Amino acid sequence: MVDMALATTAQVVGDKRKFRLSPNVKRYTLMDTGFKKTNKGGFELERSLDLNSPFTSNTKLKVLVNADLDQLSMSVTTANGLRAVDIFKSDKTAGNVEQFNYVINDLVQRQVLEPVTD
Repeated sequence: MVDMALATTAQVVGDKRKFRLSPNVKRYTLMDTGFKKTNKGGFELERSLDLNSPFTSNTKLKVLVNADLDQLSMSVTTANGLRAVDIFKSDKTAGNVEQFNYVINDLVQRQVLEPVTD
């Protein structure tokens, strides 16, 4: 199982960028962008990174947000969620990177995430 420890910033394997939750994030925005409420009161988003079909996937993006909306975790995993995948290391996964960037950019525009600049 992939370790999904929550922290104030998150980064997926192979991506140079880090993200944090936007200070403007709201619960209803999370729900509007596809997050589902977890049993612990937090929120979880799972998105297929397959360009051809959102229903079949060899990789998926998983984002967890705690109930207080101040910590998150992000990972790109195999379809069963058991192993982290680096989609940035091969040209064969360029489509997955494109879909990943589309989802992340949407979350940034909707003020769910914001990039961390060091």
